[in-house]
Amino acid sequence: MKPDLSVNIAGIRMENPIMPASGCFGYGEEMAQFFDLSLLGAVVTKGTTLEPREGNDPPRMIETRAGIINFIGLQNPGIEVVIREKMPFLRKFDVPVVANIAGRTIDDYVNVVRIIERAADWCKPDAIEVNISCPNVKKGGMAFGQDPDVAAELVACVRKTTSISLIVKLTPNVTDIVAVARAVVQAGANALSLINTLKSRAKIWRGPSADKWVVGGLSGPAIRPIAVQKVFEVAEAKLGVPIIGMGGIQFLEDALEFFEAGADAIAIGTANFVNPMVMPELIKALEGYMVKENFATIQDLKRGKKQSPTAAASKKGEKGEKR
Repeated sequence: MKPDLSVNIAGIRMENPIMPASGCFGYGEEMAQFFDLSLLGAVVTKGTTLEPREGNDPPRMIETRAGIINFIGLQNPGIEVVIREKMPFLRKFDVPVVANIAGRTIDDYVNVVRIIERAADWCKPDAIEVNISCPNVKKGGMAFGQDPDVAAELVACVRKTTSISLIVKLTPNVTDIVAVARAVVQAGANALSLINTLKSRAKIWRGPSADKWVVGGLSGPAIRPIAVQKVFEVAEAKLGVPIIGMGGIQFLEDALEFFEAGADAIAIGTANFVNPMVMPELIKALEGYMVKENFATIQDLKRGKKQSPTAAASKKGEKGEKR
């Protein structure tokens, strides 16, 4: 019997639990050349700010032996352009859309959300992912997500501005990620996504920028065990909201680790650069694994609750009789 891969994240029904991580999928236009975006559980846009940003000067990304350090600087066309030009494209596909937003101040975030609220229904996202890893210019540049009280204040202000479901993306660059998670849930977050990139430093050894030191966010396979642990810690806290796990996922086994750690859905980031078909392939592999192991739903997979062979066969027979 075909398993049910659907999940409910922040009140949004997704046909399967796999989506892109923000920043590694653009606004979907390039990736739509490779596969039908409707195959995904959801589409997550790259980080969008109030005003357009050019981002940092190149080089803005370097490879490590097990991942990528990016220091792009949130290059994006600004929320007005995204609403006017990017959202209509994404709305052509039968898939939920999550808009990732960022800012330098709480007012920035609030004003981005106000513009989203004023948009016509056909170009509004189904959910907003609030990136709290951005530096707060009014607090000496410390990221919003590094202080539970500041993170809660930001989320509370955004929550008052919109009725759209809020997913809060957590930074791993903290001593206690559970404290931040609990604070933002109490402030109104409907779901959590974790982890964002790890702050890293590396030297460029070759090419035009040789001998330059760069600081940015590390993603890819190197961070997966850290991400799995952080998801486990937050899941163990039982905060009552869904968790989207991310960090170095490329293969089926990677995805299964996150589900078993407590994630309700997963997001794929750096692997999209290696293999543009990684998400459709993972969806197919996950379904095949669930059939093989007799898992009826994603929740059953998380709990390790398998159907008995006789029950699975019985359901298959019932389905055949109905036909």
